[in-house]
Amino acid sequence: MTIAALAPFYRWELAFHVMSVIAWMAALFYLPRLYVYHCQLAPGSAESARFKVMERRLLKQIATPAMISSWTFGILLILTPGAISWSAGWWWTKFISVILMSGFHGALSKWRKNFLNDANTKPERFYRIANEVPTILMIVIVIMVFVKP
Repeated sequence: MTIAALAPFYRWELAFHVMSVIAWMAALFYLPRLYVYHCQLAPGSAESARFKVMERRLLKQIATPAMISSWTFGILLILTPGAISWSAGWWWTKFISVILMSGFHGALSKWRKNFLNDANTKPERFYRIANEVPTILMIVIVIMVFVKP
């Protein structure tokens, strides 16, 4: 199903989608790095409290709004005639990768709550490895969109 009235706005939809994704990815790259540093701090310390504020602001004021706008403009693109081919394999790989990215966003939110409650049980190494997840997903998504294998 497409909406013909969206066709004249395709380039605008695409531009806002790309800007939203850039903001979302920036936050997803940085938040696990904050968790790495947060692991090194004593629970209840002033430094830990500062990280809690930084993590909340990054997630609530940048990451989540950017994710919502990425999805919104992405859905508008899907509804725009000629933007995608439903039978193309690249589209489904990209879509699954975006679902996984959204799931990772949810995991980051859960982990933030653990830090907020001084209940983090994961080691620094866990967050160092988790920090690579958005990079891997971004590589897959960009290749699917531009190369369309």
